Amino acid sequence: MTLLTKQVSKPTTTAKQKWMSGALAGVLMTTFGVAAPMVALSQSASAAPASNLVAAQRLNKLLTNTKSMTANFTQTTKGASSGTFKGSMSVQRPNNFRWETKSPSEQLIVANGSSMWIYDKDLEQATQQAVDSQVGNTPALLLSGDPSKIDKNFKITQPYATKNYYVLYPKLSDASFKNLSVSFSGGKPVMMVLNDTLGQTTSIKFNGIKLNPSISSSQFKFTPPKGVDVINQ
Repeated sequence: MTLLTKQVSKPTTTAKQKWMSGALAGVLMTTFGVAAPMVALSQSASAAPASNLVAAQRLNKLLTNTKSMTANFTQTTKGASSGTFKGSMSVQRPNNFRWETKSPSEQLIVANGSSMWIYDKDLEQATQQAVDSQVGNTPALLLSGDPSKIDKNFKITQPYATKNYYVLYPKLSDASFKNLSVSFSGGKPVMMVLNDTLGQTTSIKFNGIKLNPSISSSQFKFTPPKGVDVINQ
């Protein structure tokens, strides 16, 4: 992968643009946290929850069956920085994902297990970050990592034993999110919702879901276009 070595000369990123990058990358790598999604709100409060062990086993089974996935998404954040973004995503185990925002602005996030790229087309800027062992403690583990390790990093709950809705709490005290929820329908993850440590709530709804399709490895590779400023972190 060829990296450009020139000094960054483009205008600095605005606070809103920084939030856009942070929100999208955070959804995948660091800040998947939750408030209860809509599917949970419609259930009776008296429904018995599953034990933590049973919840972990059920979630593990659902995620193990998701070896790859493509979908369109709508991501909405409410709080100090609010906004709605739409685009498409692809994930494939182990540790590959592609998150492409198409509206209202264009941004691409690509990770392959060893590195992650965040490319802002409007800014003509690409940022490369190393993907290290900390990924095991992040939400990326859910859709692209090893399902068998999830209960080592999260306390897993199933508030309604008959509903495929799960809430996960990070075991690390320095995690950047409070908790994470994921809802399934027909064996497919259809919604995730997060509450980060800044008090913001981000919901992500998936549609047009294809479970276990064949995905070209090129989808998880990125080479900065000519003339783009590259920042290594």
